[in-house]
Amino acid sequence: MAVFCLYGVALVFIAWWVSREKAGHQKNAEDYFLAGKSLPWWAIGASLIAANISAEQIIGMSGSGFAIGMAIASYEWMAAITLIIVGKYFLPIFLAKGIYTMPQFLEDRYDHRVRIIMAVFWLGLYTLVNLTSILWLGALAINAITGFDITYGLVFLAVFSIVYSIYGGMKAVALTDIIQVVLLIFGGFLVTYLSLDKIAAGEGAWQGFTMMLAQVPEKFDMILEPSNPNYIDLPGLSVLLGGMWIMNFSYWGFNQYITQRALAAKSLQEAQKGIAFAAYLKLLMPIIVVIPGIAAAVLAPELERPDQAYPEMMKLVPHGLLGITFAALVAAIASSLGSMTNSIATIFTMDIYRQIIDRNASENKTVVIGRSVAILSMIIAVIIAQPLLGNLPQAFQFIQTFTGFFTPGIVVIFLLGFFWKKTTGTAALVAAVGSFVLSALFHFFWPSLPFIDRVGIVFILCVLLAVIISLASGGKVQEKAVDLQGIEFKTEASFNIATLGVVLILIALYAAWW
Repeated sequence: MAVFCLYGVALVFIAWWVSREKAGHQKNAEDYFLAGKSLPWWAIGASLIAANISAEQIIGMSGSGFAIGMAIASYEWMAAITLIIVGKYFLPIFLAKGIYTMPQFLEDRYDHRVRIIMAVFWLGLYTLVNLTSILWLGALAINAITGFDITYGLVFLAVFSIVYSIYGGMKAVALTDIIQVVLLIFGGFLVTYLSLDKIAAGEGAWQGFTMMLAQVPEKFDMILEPSNPNYIDLPGLSVLLGGMWIMNFSYWGFNQYITQRALAAKSLQEAQKGIAFAAYLKLLMPIIVVIPGIAAAVLAPELERPDQAYPEMMKLVPHGLLGITFAALVAAIASSLGSMTNSIATIFTMDIYRQIIDRNASENKTVVIGRSVAILSMIIAVIIAQPLLGNLPQAFQFIQTFTGFFTPGIVVIFLLGFFWKKTTGTAALVAAVGSFVLSALFHFFWPSLPFIDRVGIVFILCVLLAVIISLASGGKVQEKAVDLQGIEFKTEASFNIATLGVVLILIALYAAWW
């Protein structure tokens, strides 16, 4: 507890120190929401991972590792190649537009209706699904490790993340994320090592891994057969060739919570280096978040809930070091909470408040509104977290399934907005609404269809809907269409070499555990 408290105090101090302003300069909207567009590549890469790897990843994916096995790592490994595609083809468009938010891009490309509707949607999704799930799984982990009451855990996480992020905004979040990622990787590798060493009865992690492969070989099937009871969650080759791509493009390419870091870069080249760095960190993540779950299936197969797997493995860490590991877990949770609330504040302030309520709001008032919304969203999430998620066995799968209702439409809106100049605003709205309606129909009338397959099918149908409506409206090139001729898609040699490395590593991994 002493080690953990020291971490907490240090983090708050560092967050305040890195985000302080020069004498006479008052923090404006660009400072607060985009870190003054000053982030270097290493901060972007670390912050992308810190924002992504939270309780829903560590606790949730370890739980899925316990229940399903290494196949769940496809979410991590395919994200690595997705990041490369985002850096190469999507990010140059966003940075050329000079935007603050994803809804702002949608108005630049389509119209005001699309911006407002999607802003309201993202605010609801981030607050009611993402923020609540991070809080709930984090409080669950704290309860399992310390015995601390879940309600107190929820309040502690909310207050802690707000205290270190509310003053400095994106700069405080992104720069302290470097510390969070170092802690996360150290603590994660420590839990993995001790779990494997326990399996081997003290003969080392490699021996433990070898024994685990022999004892639960079914947990290392990367491509599940239809006869596998978990096929509905990870349906075979569809994971590599189907709807998983849509899920990844939506999360890594068109998600304010993630993309905001790249928008805060010094330059496009700096942002691309950061994304390549994040891609390599993603390749490491299954060692930290999936292997302990599989180890728990060997060491503690009697666990009542899969989401108890990671906290159970953390009990192997001795006191003192447990403080560092516990700090790493809370670091991941707090980082994601701080990032999420900052994104909620950015969207509400820039897309709702400044567009509908007060178009002439001063820079200072904009920052005050952003801080107030961040606090309010956290209060709402604390109140609804337990009633919403308390009875779910695998929270990670719940998050993926729920967001899968909307992601096909989101990806259609952006991809057609980028690359097809005839797409209309009405077509974009129909694709967004159609995504939810079609997904709900498939969910209720074809429940045996794996949700990843459903995402892929609904994506194709939404593309058809958008194309038909655009052509029916006259099939003309839209006035606000993106001019790709003026955007630089050429990447530096270092980025291209990094891309080749990611591809070769992924081929090796899937070849080993096909």
